[in-house]
Amino acid sequence: QVQLVESGGGLVQPGGSLRLSCTASVLTLKYYAIGWFRQAPGNEREGVSCIIDTGRNTHYKDSVKSRFTISRNNTKNTIYLRMNNLKPEDPSVYYCATRPLDVLVCPSLTSNDYDVWGQGTQVSVSS
Repeated sequence: QVQLVESGGGLVQPGGSLRLSCTASVLTLKYYAIGWFRQAPGNEREGVSCIIDTGRNTHYKDSVKSRFTISRNNTKNTIYLRMNNLKPEDPSVYYCATRPLDVLVCPSLTSNDYDVWGQGTQVSVSS
């Protein structure tokens, strides 16, 4: 069974940084586009960023464009989301996702376009 695993979440102060990681136990991620999503309590899941298989193209939600960077290291089978200058609106559970049968799913940041998900990692921002 394909499983994605996120890590790197935690509690930071406003303005702080975190780097999230997404890896897989079975799937070789270098063949697939990966998206990062987040969901705060009471809110719908929203797309944050995605990256194509080669890493050459990336896409971002407007509100995070200047602060978040998505990247991948295919030799480590890992996708990263570097988050700088974290703000009070950023706290959420962050998920990575992919759609193995559609390697062109990115630039979509629509959660329904992805069908393999991790369990999520919590990001909290508080002073």
